[in-house]
Amino acid sequence: MRNLAICSVLALGACAAAGQTRVVGIDQVPPGSTCVQSGALDSFKGEMASTELGARIMGAARAPNLRWVPHGAMVTMEYNARRVTVQLDPQNRVLTAKCG
Repeated sequence: MRNLAICSVLALGACAAAGQTRVVGIDQVPPGSTCVQSGALDSFKGEMASTELGARIMGAARAPNLRWVPHGAMVTMEYNARRVTVQLDPQNRVLTAKCG
């Protein structure tokens, strides 16, 4: 039974895969705000992905949610006005940061 529980936890961890929405730096964004697409998001292109960078991107976009999209990952296409989506290259550097 214990082995089954351990396997379940490991399998559940695999569900937290590429493209999952993560909330980081929420204290930087006013409650109820929506993502604001601006030229400031273009300035992050080429930077290495990190928690700190995610918080900076969220602050620049005023978005309460962040979604990292690793290179080659498949993601859903639904638009979320409260989210900024950051696409990464194979070296985990930012390709684009866009609302949605």
